[in-house]
Amino acid sequence: MAPHRVGVLALDGVIAFELAIPERILGTTTGPDGTPLYDVRIASVDARPVRTSAGYRLLPDHGPDVLEDAETLVVPALATRTTPAPGGAAPADDPGERVLDVVRRAAGRGARIVAICTGTYTLAAAGLLDGRPATTHWAHARRFRRMYPTVRLDPDVLFVDDGDVLTSAGVAAGIDLCLHLVRRDHGADIAAATARRNVVAPWREGGQAQFVETRVPTATGTATAAVREWAVAHLDRPLGVEELAARASTSVRTFTRRFRAETGESPGRWVAARRLDLVRRLLETTDLPVEQVAARSGFGTTAALRQRLHAEIGMAPLAYRRSHRAPATG
Repeated sequence: MAPHRVGVLALDGVIAFELAIPERILGTTTGPDGTPLYDVRIASVDARPVRTSAGYRLLPDHGPDVLEDAETLVVPALATRTTPAPGGAAPADDPGERVLDVVRRAAGRGARIVAICTGTYTLAAAGLLDGRPATTHWAHARRFRRMYPTVRLDPDVLFVDDGDVLTSAGVAAGIDLCLHLVRRDHGADIAAATARRNVVAPWREGGQAQFVETRVPTATGTATAAVREWAVAHLDRPLGVEELAARASTSVRTFTRRFRAETGESPGRWVAARRLDLVRRLLETTDLPVEQVAARSGFGTTAALRQRLHAEIGMAPLAYRRSHRAPATG
């Protein structure tokens, strides 16, 4: 099977880190036999050099033919008017009609369209996000809403998958989105292998809200680390804060304070998140019945698991399993 063709659109004002993410993640993804699963090519609309937001130029090896042939088109982050690119490069909210035409043609022929960070501006300007869910960097959410009020912007999530159009928050969220593409295309095992190869987490919990500029609890050490390790190994049983505190040989009050200082979360919320981690892993990588998944993860009943999973990600267990397992190969 031929590798999936990915075109990465390099524009004046591009943020170099985000430009490199698709090649770094998708370009290093291989099948069990080592066969590359994606053919990632960086291209400009005119095959000419582009100036990055950092003030140096890049010379892509490819031009518009790659963009016109791509099965997935990625639009990385560009500088905005509040963080202008040097040399007068076009900001993210004014990419120009030539760029918008490239994006519209790709969407029109059925290509998957992916935006990283402020690349969402380009998709919105092209009219691809009208009435659809999307996200972008939290710092640009207010301005984006003013410019594109018909887009259902969610500034709290790391990425949004709306089928043929996907958007992400800033910087590392582009990595999350690319790993999600691998997981969606080839299953959890392949995505996890790619994550290990690049020394990044295969799945990050939470959303952008944890990164908004606010006071972050200061870590005071690893006093609760051993208890957390034990809890992860015993998610199939009730894990009340009283038992966790007893294992740390502290009072509930002291344990809760230390736990929050080290993790930024209450013990109950942290345990609930780890249970959901396990649920996802079991649904993605095993054929265990949902009843056994619920038991192993500590949710107890199928009904409780279904309610929690739907509240967190809007999907039932079997629907999640179907959408996150590798497609069958003939």
